[in-house]
Parts: sequence; structure tokens; C-alpha cells
Amino acid sequence: MIVTESLSDTVSDSELRALLRVLDGQRRHVLGILDGLDAKDLRRPVLPSGWHCLGLVQHLALDVERFWFRAVVAGDEEVIHGLTSGDEAWKVAPDVPVSEVLDLYRREAELVDAVVAAAPADAALAWWPHDLFGEPPHLHTVRDVLLHVITETACHAGHLDAARELIDGRRWLVLT
Repeated sequence: MIVTESLSDTVSDSELRALLRVLDGQRRHVLGILDGLDAKDLRRPVLPSGWHCLGLVQHLALDVERFWFRAVVAGDEEVIHGLTSGDEAWKVAPDVPVSEVLDLYRREAELVDAVVAAAPADAALAWWPHDLFGEPPHLHTVRDVLLHVITETACHAGHLDAARELIDGRRWLVLT
């Protein structure tokens, strides 16, 4: 019998699948908490910082999913050259349809899942913008990036929870 996959590869694959399930749960939270809001409410800032829900979703698509996985993990040159700087991803032009931003987020998630499926958990990062951020502080592998993105997405899902409650009183998770 020839074994083509080592036990560590199997553990790594199942670990990545588990982490992707957690990330997918946070992605569903992001989209679910916004369900039923109209374009006006999705663009309405409700906090003093001035961001709005649609801008946060675009930030998640471009600065989180695309940046961390397609640029940093995969080293996709086209993505790297197309990266924006500053807070540009938070800004959604008034003529951009809501569906375009939500579809962008869904599409980036699908592309990320493919990147993660193609890499072992301990794979080194392919690219890092040293000129902007210096050395990556604690992120050295695909696993590290997945954990970072899960945390960031969960944090932003919480921001969206607060914004939604301020907009119309709806809450995502109600514990009684």
C-alpha cells in the first residue's frame, strides 16, 4: 500500500477546513446582520467616526479577504499591484449599487477559500509589504493569517451589530 498523504497533511487539511468553517460563519454574520436594510440605511453613518455598513463590507472584501489571502498568502501580482492605500476601501461611490459591494465580498470569499484549499496550514507567506508595515508582527503562515482574519471579521461583525441596532433596533443574536 502506498500512502500519498502524511498524517500531518491530513491534520493540516482538517484544521484549515475547520478554520474556514469558522470564518464562513463570521462572513454569514456580516451579511446576515445587514439583510433587510435598504441602500439608504446601508450608506448611513451612525457612529461619530462616519463609516457606514456598506463601506465596512467593502473594507472586508478588499483590505481583509483580498489583501491577506490573495496578496499576502498567494502573492498574486495583479492583486498586489492593484492594492489601495489608506482608507480608500471604506469609501463607496454613491453610484455603486449595494449589490455590487455585497457580491464583491461574496466573490472574494470564494477566491479566498480556493487559496486556502491550495495551501498547507504551515505554508509561509508569499508576499508582505515591508515598505508599509515593516516585518509582519506575528503572522508567518496560512494558519496565522486565517486566525487573524477570523478575529478581524468577527470584530467587524460586532461593529455591524451595533450599527444595525442603532439603525432600526434589530439584533443578530439575542440571548434571553
